Amino acid sequence: MSEDVMAFADRFVAAIEAGDADAVRACYAPDAKIWHNNDRVEQTVDQNLRVLAWFMRKMTDRKYRIVRREPLSDGYLQQHVLEGALPDGRAFSMSACCVIRMQDGVITRLDEYIDSAEAAVLSEIR
Repeated sequence: MSEDVMAFADRFVAAIEAGDADAVRACYAPDAKIWHNNDRVEQTVDQNLRVLAWFMRKMTDRKYRIVRREPLSDGYLQQHVLEGALPDGRAFSMSACCVIRMQDGVITRLDEYIDSAEAAVLSEIR
């Protein structure tokens, strides 16, 4: 199973890097929940995809530098650094760790812990 989960993790990251919202949606169960430590709000898939759509438009050259990825009994853990370019050309880098729970080959819950100091620059983008 861990090999399948790791291949899924690669596809999920590739879909986000490519800005492929349909492929990202296909990675989620319809009733999946997405939570971030910085606002402690639990999002639906649709809410999360709206944020991702904004992010994909604003952040060019997105790249996830995977620091660590470990299979879990019900999904996987991923530590990464998101790197890209802001609309004004500045480089962006944000450390994060995600605990991803899966069932039947799709994400049922994603808990993302981001470095709020590194993410603060995103609030400046319109």
